[in-house]
Amino acid sequence: MSSRRVCQRCSALPASIQRAPAPLSARIAAKRCFTLSRTKQPSKSPSDNPPLQNKRRLSSLESQGQRASSEYVAPPASQQPTQSPHEDNSRLLLKPDNLFHSFSNSPSPEIRRRAAFMKQNAYCPHPAHAQTRQPIGPHDLEARKTGTHPPAHVRYECPDCGIPVSCSYEHFADDYENHLDICDQLREINEDDHDLRSGRFFPEFEYPGPQLEEAQVNMTNWDTLLYTREFNAIDNERSLRQATRLLTYPITIGSVIHELSPYNIKSGGRLTPEGLKSMTLRYTLHPPRSGAGMTIAGLRPNPPPTRLFILGARAESSLPREVWIQLVHLFPRATFHLIFIGPESMANRDAEFPLPPRTASNPFGAVVEDRISGQMKISTFVEYYHTLHAAGAFAPYDPYFDAFVLFHPGLGHPASSHEWAETIPQLLETKVPVICTGYTEYDMQRDIKWVHDTVGGEVDMLLEPGENRFRSLRWDLNDADPSDVSCGNFGLWAFRGKRYETTRKDVE
Repeated sequence: MSSRRVCQRCSALPASIQRAPAPLSARIAAKRCFTLSRTKQPSKSPSDNPPLQNKRRLSSLESQGQRASSEYVAPPASQQPTQSPHEDNSRLLLKPDNLFHSFSNSPSPEIRRRAAFMKQNAYCPHPAHAQTRQPIGPHDLEARKTGTHPPAHVRYECPDCGIPVSCSYEHFADDYENHLDICDQLREINEDDHDLRSGRFFPEFEYPGPQLEEAQVNMTNWDTLLYTREFNAIDNERSLRQATRLLTYPITIGSVIHELSPYNIKSGGRLTPEGLKSMTLRYTLHPPRSGAGMTIAGLRPNPPPTRLFILGARAESSLPREVWIQLVHLFPRATFHLIFIGPESMANRDAEFPLPPRTASNPFGAVVEDRISGQMKISTFVEYYHTLHAAGAFAPYDPYFDAFVLFHPGLGHPASSHEWAETIPQLLETKVPVICTGYTEYDMQRDIKWVHDTVGGEVDMLLEPGENRFRSLRWDLNDADPSDVSCGNFGLWAFRGKRYETTRKDVE
């Protein structure tokens, strides 16, 4: 590091001290383009993105021969007395008051490629066109199409939201009243996507460390949780949306299995009597103090780690590990083993973790990350769960320390329901709680109906379906259908296999 970038006192320090690791926000901002869309986006080349001058540069996925740099380039001398590095707006690609741009004319090459993808794959929703597929729900705009005009791709971008929504201005104007239902959400998506690529500093991605046991966590809603967990103060809605987009995954799980869960057996609490019996994790994750110490006399037996099987894992498996560690901080005396299972669980992560060969000691080619935290281990299986279940890879199951989690599984979706037909009966056999989420109310209700139609009365509902208190506050857009707007983990419900208890009458 050259001395012109640091003060005279710091320039005298050894080089190993000068090159301090970059802050957490820089590492998480490197992955800020995280998305859960099922639509495969066009691949991007690193050469398409212009280099950012005068900014932190750090990649958590550096290839061999490259060196990550966390050096901070000082602003001009005229700005040094009055501005801190985080407030230097001269280095921003987009300022907070200049985030709205049409997708086709965006200053971000990635968003321009996204607009091109939409224009090649999304169809105009005007009723005058003929249908391109079977409608999948009552709110699907494809059901309105009863005309004779051939299908046409979207070309015209709404001037209010900047997203391609119609094939022509005439169809846009004719169907403008229907577009107004989602226009505000689409504009919000537009500005949020540009905000992620604006080059600003992201204080909302600075996560707090372990929670003091004397300081209780309030899980009533996002505001109380972030305050009691001592997150950095978030003073605007856009930053809150960006923060909850990632945190919704670990916090949704924690909100169900925590002893201070907002879901209870009281009126409106949505927890059923069977759920009160089955959510034993609320007790095993908060063990009493054992009096253990560092000496032999202080040795105490420890409970096994809590296994969370995240089935059908997609982009949640590539979340920054600092995000998943927030789950550990909610349970300071428990250990976790996260197991991501699904054919897409390692998508777009080949450069980070090349899949190992399948050997006798690792028959399913699992990728194991055991240096994340002293309380957490993560394993990833690029395989269907029913294959692992039939092989007995995780048997025996313990309802006191195990749980299944399905983020937006699409159990009842016509395109994916066949993949779950063999898995759901296996989940019910284990008698382990299954926590599910959905993109929308309709998506959640469709999954519930499919489960009941598939397995009949072999299901006990543990958590009544409803809105997730810790859903993502940011809206997501389906690039293959601009009229399809949803948010991550909107709905939340839980079930398990029915338990049969022997009564005295049965014995007689």
